[in-house]
Amino acid sequence: MTHWRFGLIGCGSISDMHAEAIRRIDNASLRIVSSRDEAKSKAVADRERCDWTTDYKELLNRSDVDIVCVTTSSGSHASIGLDVLNAGKHLVVEKPIAMNARDAQALVDKAKEKGVALSVISQRRLEPQNRAIKRVMDGGGLGKLLLAEVSLPYYRSQEYYDSAEWRGTISEDGGVLMNQGIHCLDLMLWFAGNVRSVFGKTATQTHHIEAEDLGLAILRFEGGAFGTVMASTSVSPGYAASITLYGERGTIKMEGTEIVRWSVPGWDEPDRTQKNKLGGVSDPRNIVSDYHQSQLIDVMAAIETGARPISTGEDGAKAVQLIETIYKSAAEGKEILFDS
Repeated sequence: MTHWRFGLIGCGSISDMHAEAIRRIDNASLRIVSSRDEAKSKAVADRERCDWTTDYKELLNRSDVDIVCVTTSSGSHASIGLDVLNAGKHLVVEKPIAMNARDAQALVDKAKEKGVALSVISQRRLEPQNRAIKRVMDGGGLGKLLLAEVSLPYYRSQEYYDSAEWRGTISEDGGVLMNQGIHCLDLMLWFAGNVRSVFGKTATQTHHIEAEDLGLAILRFEGGAFGTVMASTSVSPGYAASITLYGERGTIKMEGTEIVRWSVPGWDEPDRTQKNKLGGVSDPRNIVSDYHQSQLIDVMAAIETGARPISTGEDGAKAVQLIETIYKSAAEGKEILFDS
């Protein structure tokens, strides 16, 4: 069994998920962490018993690092990710892969050029209820898909946005769609397929931020189904996100991580007694590392076998392109067609 050696760039709160996940994998180890903040970098290194640096390019020059996890602020993912790929390292990058579709595609192209793996953290794909839904959708269990609904009524305080200068900015953070909503939008695309057209609206209703705290969209999928999206960080006290899939033969509805409606003729309902722990409704720190661990294991296996990871760079780019198109539609006040 290959032992995979990790480097970690970024020592903010989400980096704890990656460090814990790596720690729990038998054939993996964290060799070095990097942060511009020396105190943060040293604190994580002391806890994880690894090396540290304030210059991530020093990390990239290490011969004992195979895979690099990038957990910096969203606006830096593309530039740091390109440096990782140019160094010939496999890249696992937190969502979003980049802040725009152009930069996302540049990462995809660079990974192919260098012959290394690129995976975007979409850990919700690894949750058992979502894998069960994916099997139904791939197997045609709902028949023709009619409508896919995403609702994300989250809450974030003004203090959350004020906690760092980059939060709530368009270039470094994005709004509710790019930051909080991207996981549900990724699942929607995974379940329903590619999007043909978008009509979007955005607003900033309750926060003093540059980006939106409300995003709405009506979608048309290539398969003919419609989609609706609502994402907000202004709904107090915050409620679980939901995804509902309506087909000609049945319906599936998930709230949070629990399937609450399962009407799929001929398909056994997943075991509802297996509760998944997933937070983030009102506090982004209230999540667990289980599915980050599962995704890192998937990436390691994909590298060994030459298979595609469950969440590819192309997948991450599609989610960013959808959000970018919602923003464009909202700015122009018209429906936007995707290039065929």
